[in-house]
Amino acid sequence: MILSKRSGYAVNPILEEDVVAAELERRGKKVIKLNRGDPAVYFPTPKYIIDSYVKALKEGKTQYSDATGNKEIKAAIMQRYKSLYGLHIKEQDIVVTIGVSEALSFINDTLINPGDRAILFKPYYAQYLPKLQLSGGTPIFESYYEKDNWNIELSHLNKSIKELKESGKIKKVKYLLITNPNNPTGTVLRKEILEEIVDIANENNILLISDEIYDEIVYNNAKFTSISNLAKGVPHIILNGASKNYDSTGFRLGMAIIPEDDDLSTKLKQKFTDFARIRLSVNTPSQYAFAEAMRNTQEHKKAITYMVKEIEKRVNHSMKILKENEYIDVVEPNGAYYIFPRLHIKDLKIKNDKEFVSRVLKEEYIQLTRGSGFGDPDHFRIVSLPPKEILDYSLNRINEFCRKNAKR
Repeated sequence: MILSKRSGYAVNPILEEDVVAAELERRGKKVIKLNRGDPAVYFPTPKYIIDSYVKALKEGKTQYSDATGNKEIKAAIMQRYKSLYGLHIKEQDIVVTIGVSEALSFINDTLINPGDRAILFKPYYAQYLPKLQLSGGTPIFESYYEKDNWNIELSHLNKSIKELKESGKIKKVKYLLITNPNNPTGTVLRKEILEEIVDIANENNILLISDEIYDEIVYNNAKFTSISNLAKGVPHIILNGASKNYDSTGFRLGMAIIPEDDDLSTKLKQKFTDFARIRLSVNTPSQYAFAEAMRNTQEHKKAITYMVKEIEKRVNHSMKILKENEYIDVVEPNGAYYIFPRLHIKDLKIKNDKEFVSRVLKEEYIQLTRGSGFGDPDHFRIVSLPPKEILDYSLNRINEFCRKNAKR
């Protein structure tokens, strides 16, 4: 066999129907894509950011940059976290990556040996599991609790931790990873939940990782709390980037922030730097543009305020339509731009969420993502970024599809 066994883990359920969608489009069908969370498709990247990118190109800033990110972008990141969260970080605490995706690779390549474990919460962002598996790791699955607005089920987590300690397997647990605001559910975790998570990680010497890529896309009166405000003195990593808050998905810029100076954090910073040097650098002109995006707080506030208001309208409008569907249950999101309905599979002439998504694409020409791709079967994910008229049409078609395929 030529291919490696681990190559089988390289799967992205968000894009798995792309071949079918492309064939439908080749045949002249208009496919509405509600599968990919790409705000730049519907909210053009702000002009001031584009102008900064062009300026960097014209000034010849096209050479390799420092492997961990240039001084301009690091200074802007430091200022952003000081301004938003009162966090004082140093240049050496930051590693700029090719999106959060590469930061996830750095984490697993640095920490995971075959047989090591990591705690992931279902539903999880679709890249978390394959990144862990590619490094030889095994997941310990905990849950966001749907009946509690997708907040973390702490009682079960505490029970699992106790069992791991009693069996001696806790030493194999290398990290615990949360997403806040959440993809795919759109939940903003409550502060008291986060405080408990920090305590659990600290008491059990487990590295805490918080993916906060949507930290400014919060609405419906929800309040976001960064783990950086709660985990002082506890080894942790914060993940963020340009894609969502700064509407620059194609820039492929992320960051890993390791704020503490304990022995583990120091080793992580050094090894992340080593991995960054292997791939030389990230996109240089993008770094100058992202630095300006963060520095120009006046323009950013205009852009993010408009985008979040529109997302709130579109998500809430989508919820009204979906609540008319008697064949799903749906929890109201208050962050990011996703909706994650649960299908009443027993009431439908459909065997699972994979068949549901496949048939909606082939019959209604609407592309969704199956919930099992996020570790939670019988759900599907909707991206509520398109304008109201597109969402109206799409979600009413989904509702009608359910009615047509009802058992009764």
